[in-house]
Amino acid sequence: MFSINVGDDGEIHLSGRFDASRVEQAEAVFNRVTNTCRVNFSDLQYISSAGLGVLLKTQKRLSASGHSLVLIHMNKLVRDVFRIARFDLVFQIDEEQSPPLKMS
Repeated sequence: MFSINVGDDGEIHLSGRFDASRVEQAEAVFNRVTNTCRVNFSDLQYISSAGLGVLLKTQKRLSASGHSLVLIHMNKLVRDVFRIARFDLVFQIDEEQSPPLKMS
């Protein structure tokens, strides 16, 4: 099971398993992001290459306008996937607890 929710503060919260069967659901949310946005991975158990693709596409679009995704609260398994794919060089991964950014 996978869920994606946007909090009142604009933070995107992912939970469950983000695989190819959930790309359309995730794109519907990420396509609406226009500014720097935190993505909370605290409840995400798994991410496939299809899920990585959604995040990368969003990151590229945002970086063209000086914004980015800030990935927070990754578990070790998900963090390792990002490191193996070298996506830790593309995304800002914040391991610290910090307040969510406000969306404008």
